[in-house]
Amino acid sequence: MKVFDTHLQDVKIIEPAVFGDHRGFFTESYTKEKYEAAGIHHDFIQDNHSLSVEPGVLRGMHFQTPDKAQTKLIRATTGVIYDVLVDIRVGSPTYGKWEGHILSEYNHRQLLVPKGFAHGFMTLTPNCNVQYKVDAYYSKEHDGGIAFDDPAIGITWPMPIEKAILSEKDTQHPTLANFDNPFVWEETNS
Repeated sequence: MKVFDTHLQDVKIIEPAVFGDHRGFFTESYTKEKYEAAGIHHDFIQDNHSLSVEPGVLRGMHFQTPDKAQTKLIRATTGVIYDVLVDIRVGSPTYGKWEGHILSEYNHRQLLVPKGFAHGFMTLTPNCNVQYKVDAYYSKEHDGGIAFDDPAIGITWPMPIEKAILSEKDTQHPTLANFDNPFVWEETNS
């Protein structure tokens, strides 16, 4: 397993070992002791799974507020997605910055999204299955989001957003500047 830091503070890309032959492949998608040995210490308690049937589905930019904030470990088990996160922790050296990563059934990459990040993705192929672990249960009262098209953040999506397939909920999120932000960066975050 390889773990890489990204340009955003506390975000990591994980590449698990993949063993392939003429039959296909085998990988351990998660082994707690290996993640802890790599410095990733989270008690994941729930697995989530979404299917997006068409290319151009945009889900985001989501988070849960404290005290139910979630760290997420995300992977695409079928298809290809452009996965995006935005640091929304006030005081963070990377506050308001975003980055995007390709996660796919081909590269087997995983993305560790810490608490205090807005997260979303756009599907690039049909039938994208996205699976992710979280370290806090879903809470409707703490469910939130920021606008996927906030001009102050300036996310560059791989397809025109005018053609994106969105839920009604995801068209209603405020900009980061208009969000009553409870997230504060602490240097000990990891």
